[in-house]
Amino acid sequence: MRILIVDDQRLMREGLATLIGLESDIEVVGTAVDGIDAYTKALEWRPEVILMDIRMPGMDGVEGSELILKHLPETKILILTTFDDAELILRVLDTGVHGYLLKDMPSEAIVSAVHTVYNGGTVLQPDITATLLKELRNLSDSNQPGASHPLSLNEPQGLLLLTDREREVLAVLGQGLNNKEIADLLHITEGTVKNHVSNLISKLGMRDRTQAAIFSVRHQMQV
Repeated sequence: MRILIVDDQRLMREGLATLIGLESDIEVVGTAVDGIDAYTKALEWRPEVILMDIRMPGMDGVEGSELILKHLPETKILILTTFDDAELILRVLDTGVHGYLLKDMPSEAIVSAVHTVYNGGTVLQPDITATLLKELRNLSDSNQPGASHPLSLNEPQGLLLLTDREREVLAVLGQGLNNKEIADLLHITEGTVKNHVSNLISKLGMRDRTQAAIFSVRHQMQV
């Protein structure tokens, strides 16, 4: 697996490069200092996974991810962030990145996340997701006329295809609950919840449950 590490802080990017480079199945092809540097090096080195800091001077991780995925759509991008970056995360989710996690995670957790996205999975850290949902609720509650939403999710026609139960599950997803909590709330099994989540994501044409949860909050869906 070929990986590119992007961070404006030298100690962070070199430290990650050293730690991740110890893995026998990962080759760190290089590092970059901002989004445009990452784009230039991605075109040259064609990494399969990019570990991208979200907040950087010059071109940040949002613009960098959008540019890279536009020209190299097969590249997997994993965002490194903090709890203070909710607005930026909301923006970067719409570019099609493959997950996000906190910068202060243990190195083994970051390596595990890299493997997950490389193998086609999505990495969504629950603590950050809860913060995002809270931010979205605040935006929804403010309901300022003319205000643009940071995540441009259009109303999917597939919403009409959802069953009543799938609508209930979608509404509860907007509360940031996991499958077990949803199962307890709706008095159904976890397996049933998992099936409903999978079905509604497919019908709505969405990438993952976080995008579905954000949609739920944005449209103020209720059980």
